[in-house]
Amino acid sequence: MSEGTNEAEKKSSLKTKFDLKNKLDLKGKLDLDDRMEDLGVSMPSTNVNEYIRVLKLARKPSREEFTMIAKVSMAGIGLIGTLGFVIYALLTELPKAF
Repeated sequence: MSEGTNEAEKKSSLKTKFDLKNKLDLKGKLDLDDRMEDLGVSMPSTNVNEYIRVLKLARKPSREEFTMIAKVSMAGIGLIGTLGFVIYALLTELPKAF
C-alpha cells in the first residue's frame, strides 16, 4: 500500500515540477514573433545600414526651424497642462459644491 502512495507522490511531485517549469519558461513568453504577426506588427530592423542612411539624411535645423518647433512644443505642453489643471480643479471643487 505504501508503494502505491509513494508512486502517486512521485507522480504528483513530477507534475508540479513540470508545471513550475512551464510557468518559468520565459522563452515561450518572450517569443512574440507569432503574436506580433497576428497583429500585423513587425519587429524593428537591426540592419545598421538603414540607421546610417537615416542619419546621413538628417540635418541640423536652422535657428528659425528650431524656434518654431520650440514654440509649438511649448504651446502643446501648456495646453495639456492647462487642460489637466481644469480637470483637476473641476474634480476637486465640484464635489465640495454638492
